[in-house]
Amino acid sequence: MSVRPCLRWPDPRLRAVAAPVEAITDQVRAIWDDMIDTMEAMPGVGLAAPQIGVPLRLTVVDASDTRGQVVRMANPAILHASMQLRAHDEASPNLPGVSARIERPRAVTVRFLDADGVTQERDFVGLWATSVQHQIDHLEGRMYFDLLSRTRRDMLLRRARKVGQ
Repeated sequence: MSVRPCLRWPDPRLRAVAAPVEAITDQVRAIWDDMIDTMEAMPGVGLAAPQIGVPLRLTVVDASDTRGQVVRMANPAILHASMQLRAHDEASPNLPGVSARIERPRAVTVRFLDADGVTQERDFVGLWATSVQHQIDHLEGRMYFDLLSRTRRDMLLRRARKVGQ
């Protein structure tokens, strides 16, 4: 287990759609372990494998107050999203130093393979739901700032370049 470096925007791998996971293997479990170590080191509430240069549909999320409640997901898919929205400041280690207030559904139901290779359906609410949606966006090659208007996105990216200098 180790902390892996996060890709820096605008690395083109961050725009690629991640490949499905065929089976839960020891290699997949090792990637999840590294992702958890990386997420904790940030610190953050979630991480998708493409963020560390692994082009697989793997995510980890832990939005618990006490930590240690990590949910490992392979091939996550949103089955249902609430109509009620929740605003939250989102950021990414791939574009450090900036954040934006994003509105997403307050609750989602997600189907995924767990660490044992069993298909699960689970409801996520609040920060958990926000993080799960954020990670699934990464698996689709999307960044949180893609949800902003063009003007706000351009301002955020300009600010990020200044911070990164």
